[in-house]
Amino acid sequence: MKYSIQQLMRNEIRTLVPYSSARSEFSGHARIFLDANENWFDASDGKLYNRYPDPLQLELKAKIERVMNLPADKMVLGNGSDEMIDLLFRVFCTPGKDKVMVLPPTYGAYKVFADINAIEVSYCQLNDDFSINFMRLETICKFINSGTPEAGMHKLIFICSPNNPSGTIIPLEAIERIASHFAGIVVVDEAYYDFSDGSTAISLLDTYPNLVVLRTFSKAWAMAGARVGMAFASHAIVAAMNKVKYPYNLSVLAQKATLEVLDKTDEIYRTIRLTIEEREKMTIALKGFDFVEEVFPSSANFLLVRVVDPDGLCTYLKNHQIIIRNRSTVRGCYGCVRITIGSPDENAELLKALRQWEREV
Repeated sequence: MKYSIQQLMRNEIRTLVPYSSARSEFSGHARIFLDANENWFDASDGKLYNRYPDPLQLELKAKIERVMNLPADKMVLGNGSDEMIDLLFRVFCTPGKDKVMVLPPTYGAYKVFADINAIEVSYCQLNDDFSINFMRLETICKFINSGTPEAGMHKLIFICSPNNPSGTIIPLEAIERIASHFAGIVVVDEAYYDFSDGSTAISLLDTYPNLVVLRTFSKAWAMAGARVGMAFASHAIVAAMNKVKYPYNLSVLAQKATLEVLDKTDEIYRTIRLTIEEREKMTIALKGFDFVEEVFPSSANFLLVRVVDPDGLCTYLKNHQIIIRNRSTVRGCYGCVRITIGSPDENAELLKALRQWEREV
């Protein structure tokens, strides 16, 4: 059975009257602002850090739409994708009653935010090649769709594409199949989309009102320190997320920094192309080592690599001041490490250390 977005929301959120900040009550231009109890003194020498930021980030949204061709009217901005994930839990999931589903191995924060919000997690393990097991998923969907918003049900399912830590893409056909079968909200996390040649699930928003797509400036746009995430969804979901988010959730500094990087698209796209080229070079180079058992295909800015001794390798590299991520304890990633694609010089340093490791072991 399908439910409306309003039916899927928590009762408290449907009836919530959001906090009205001073800046949300005024739009336009003025010479003197005496409405928000700000300090009149600008210690930042004209950068206006003494003023509250635009709570809806209208200038930034307009520029994102213009530069990235993404719909401003279906956009929510926040403190990284993590805030978007947490907002979805708070909008839709009643603590201690509702549940969510994840498809492991995948981004670990989904489980963490579920635990923080007292939401039980169900799992549908990916196949050995990190594709979706549809026979298993559709069987599970028939079971989990048996709940109701009143009694408790699976409200969210998280799909990471390209997936972290595998780097694999979940095809749009698969996402459509899930969105049409799942009674709750389908969240597609496209944090690594810019490094892929796949199609974005944002193109499906008009067809599937229960779809939410996440993006970030942390990866391809080289803004991890600014913490700027995006969510794209129907107007009903956008309105609910804006009601629940902190009034000033994206700082003046973060908004200005993102506006500036959007003026550097040529440089950003050049580095994306270079990262993809380096990813392919690293794939070939890593396959040449005897201790490497498998390099999984990736559409992200990292590679998942199965090696003979992941613990020993990570320790060895750490002692040489090179850090990679040990994923060998994650179910479905036995013996695996995750290697982020760095600059050409950084990648060369890694390969040099790996050759030395191979000689020593």
